[in-house]
Amino acid sequence: MHPRNCPQVAFHLPIVKIVDEMPSDTVASTGSARFSDLSTVAHTHRDVHVNSHSFFHLHLISDATGETLLAAGRAAAAQYKQARAIEHIYPLIRTERQLMKVFEDIEEAPGIVLYTIVDQDLARRIDEHCAALGLPYVSVIEPVLAVFQTYLGAPAGRRVGAQHALDAEYFRRIEALNFTMEHDDGQLPDDIEQADIILVGISRTSKTPTSIYLANRGIKTANVPIVLDMPLPEALLSAKAPLIVGLLASAERISQVRENRILGTDYDAGSYVERSAILQELNYARGLCKRHGWPTIDVSRRSIEETAAAILALRGKKF
Repeated sequence: MHPRNCPQVAFHLPIVKIVDEMPSDTVASTGSARFSDLSTVAHTHRDVHVNSHSFFHLHLISDATGETLLAAGRAAAAQYKQARAIEHIYPLIRTERQLMKVFEDIEEAPGIVLYTIVDQDLARRIDEHCAALGLPYVSVIEPVLAVFQTYLGAPAGRRVGAQHALDAEYFRRIEALNFTMEHDDGQLPDDIEQADIILVGISRTSKTPTSIYLANRGIKTANVPIVLDMPLPEALLSAKAPLIVGLLASAERISQVRENRILGTDYDAGSYVERSAILQELNYARGLCKRHGWPTIDVSRRSIEETAAAILALRGKKF
């Protein structure tokens, strides 16, 4: 088996600097990480323990944007509740000179190394350097390419950043983003029929970020706020082509988000954060959705990605 297909298990035992306690800290690829001044601790283990959490360095090397690596690394790290990754991201690494700088950074903060490098000479250099340091390393893309090659009976083209081509799909996403930004929070309702999806809901039900996430998938998404005792735009009520979905959440969750939203401002919260008032808003929103036959999704415990996946599942049923 090629070494890039098989993760290594030896570990270097570094002196580790402790970072501020965060779910995940992203460090720019300019050299050293931004560490806190808490302390510098020598360990006989590969991670540091602070307040019952361990921190480890995660180096992500890509010859393109690094999005694939970031998603893969975070998906794996999320399975370890007591371990938090300090992410070092190195995008657009395409020369040996660039790679040498990356190696310097890795030596200063040893940890797990993930990479997506299609140039096999550069990939081999990463393998050799990590093996020499005794660090675990994985080529995220190589095992997938091997499966494709076996099934399709042809080698990969080895084109750097091929997934980011300026093709029709790319411009479709740009068009969707423009549409979504122009139709945020009830703007320009007269041409809302052109939307693929319309999200409705009371304040702080994640309508805007969910809309933008869907737009990044090439889906034209509008969102319209539901305000207690305020009529909805006629263009929304008469829309036939778009899938209209109501976003709901628990009163506790919405109150918490709203309180965080106005924290540090001079805004007079009033009933905006009161749970009894929020319950009235939610009941009004549920009634509207039920009256018009719009499906609803509770976003209380869903990430934006999970909410978008549920919406796309509903869209699949409609079409």
